[in-house]
Amino acid sequence: MQAPELAVSQWFNTPAPITLLGLRGRVVLLHAFQMLCPGCVAHGTPQAQRAHALFRDSDLAVIGLHTVFEHHAAMTPVSLEAFIHEYRLTFPIGVDQPGEIGPIPVTMARYEMRGTPTAILIGRDGTIRHHGFGQEDDMALGAIIGTLLAEPAP
Repeated sequence: MQAPELAVSQWFNTPAPITLLGLRGRVVLLHAFQMLCPGCVAHGTPQAQRAHALFRDSDLAVIGLHTVFEHHAAMTPVSLEAFIHEYRLTFPIGVDQPGEIGPIPVTMARYEMRGTPTAILIGRDGTIRHHGFGQEDDMALGAIIGTLLAEPAP
């Protein structure tokens, strides 16, 4: 399945908006999180930061997606900016656009995410190659990333 384009209202840690189309030819790790999600804070977001640091000189693009489906009033872009600073996150992070009907944000709905943390790996050809929910082992996720990075560009 082709990865749907991201619907982002605001970006952090990047000078210009990011699109999946613009990243075609690279492997993408999309890390969906909420800053008040215990699993995200304890595992998912540090894992994304480690992947960003470890694969810095490769074709892996790590993108965070702050996708808020609960506690909307507490998780504003201003709060997210402080969270990014406090946790020293250096990868680009987009704010998922609010859903038009109900609490589920646009990108979260497009990808049929069940919650956070969610790790999605997109191959060089723009197809979804892995869609994980919850805590995932670093070694297992790293093995998938390595396999995707070893594949030739389309």
